[in-house]
Amino acid sequence: MTHLIKIGNSQGIRIPKPFIEQAHLYGSELKLEVTKHGLLIAPIKAPRQGWKESIQTMLSSHGTEEANHEWLDADLTDDSDLEW
Repeated sequence: MTHLIKIGNSQGIRIPKPFIEQAHLYGSELKLEVTKHGLLIAPIKAPRQGWKESIQTMLSSHGTEEANHEWLDADLTDDSDLEW
């Protein structure tokens, strides 16, 4: 169990280490979301995180040369101006 604690003018919680490890929160930037049942705390994952490694693994398992595609390291562009 945890309690709210005063941190400056705000309040915070201490998350027990086993929860941090189980939820893969260690060293992560976190997002907070209010839900119907309380507060959801989740790590913020970078776009395409792990793609390059997954593609390399898949290629090597099929005996293919290492991928050298510049799109694997390309920055994502902001699509907020697109109309869906």
